[in-house]
Amino acid sequence: MSGHIWQDICRTTRLGSLGHWGYNPADMANEIQSAQRSKESSARPIVGLNAHLLSRTLSYRSAGVSRYIHGLMTHLPLADDSLTYVAYTGDPDLRIHGWQTRVSPWRTERPSARILWEQIAQPRALHQDEVDLVHAPVYVGPVATKRPLVVTIHDLSFFLYPELFPRGNRLYLQRFTRLSTQRAACIIADSQSTRRDVQEILGVSRSRVHVIYPGVGADMQPLDAAERLAALRARYSLPERFILCVATLEPRKNILLLLEAMALLRDQSDLPHRLVVAGGKGWFYETLEARVQALGLQDRVLFPGFVPDGELPLWYNAAELFVYPSRYEGFGLPPLEAMACGTPVVVSDQSSLPEVVGHAGVQLPPDDPACWAQTIAELLMSPSRLEALREAGLERVRSFGWDATARATAELYHQVLHA
Repeated sequence: MSGHIWQDICRTTRLGSLGHWGYNPADMANEIQSAQRSKESSARPIVGLNAHLLSRTLSYRSAGVSRYIHGLMTHLPLADDSLTYVAYTGDPDLRIHGWQTRVSPWRTERPSARILWEQIAQPRALHQDEVDLVHAPVYVGPVATKRPLVVTIHDLSFFLYPELFPRGNRLYLQRFTRLSTQRAACIIADSQSTRRDVQEILGVSRSRVHVIYPGVGADMQPLDAAERLAALRARYSLPERFILCVATLEPRKNILLLLEAMALLRDQSDLPHRLVVAGGKGWFYETLEARVQALGLQDRVLFPGFVPDGELPLWYNAAELFVYPSRYEGFGLPPLEAMACGTPVVVSDQSSLPEVVGHAGVQLPPDDPACWAQTIAELLMSPSRLEALREAGLERVRSFGWDATARATAELYHQVLHA
């Protein structure tokens, strides 16, 4: 491990943060006694879940893994009430029905502090709480704990696309993900594609990797909300007709292909549609902006920035078509969310995306802008094809409910507990 994360860890250690195991002793004692009394009275196994990456702020951290954690926490107690659920968090205001919380005073929004907490403070907390099983929902678990460990792997982009990660972050994820999967009793993969990556890259036997698809939130649905959609368009200056992509602005999302396709659409058709790319503006944004300028697409492409979770259903509903040319995904939630909102989707034919959208979405090669431009034009000029894709998408998403995700996860907990 090196780079900024390692420097931060060293700095944190010198400042003496290791002298505090991560919880207020008095509060911790009360919580432990409460959990122990609950365990003694009900004999329910205690499952601990690391929720430090659950973010309720309006930022890019709310995407992806944070929504996975929130989905699990919301639905696990409903799916299986035979377990006691304990969430370890840095958020003192976190309250989710069916969960006890352990709040760390460490500022775990800082990666260095969170890493130290995961590997040093967390094992002791798990021991004090008499946790029977610990779930690490984002790649890395406490490698020193003696408790049975379940780890969720969402993708292995830090192995496959190492150049996209800062050196310290990449080395940490590579090293500790490998250690965590070696230590884990079992591993959850978001897709069959990710399962194959875990087997091939990390050398994990197929029998230890279980595919459990993430769910789609119930708020993702077709909306009859003309006033709200009009307000959204006015607030963000959105065009009446547009093509939508929701993605973090980084190279593997392949947004450059969409820009090339939009230039071809402009030159080869009279379609009025604009492209709206919604997502956190990372370091790659300057490259995209420069390409927009070079292609003369300033009036045809919009980058509104990060979209809060609560607004996403409106964005999907407002769009006429959803496009997602990503080169690599561990799952690919945005296309599924778009389908759940009744928006037709076009995705790349790479990694997990064909597995997720099935025959309900159009699949195209990620290196052929002309093919994307032609397909988009044909779809937008064919209301019947758009309607057929809309109906197929709504049917497809019925297979991806959070209740099923939670049930399968709880069943896996029981398998580990009784192994």
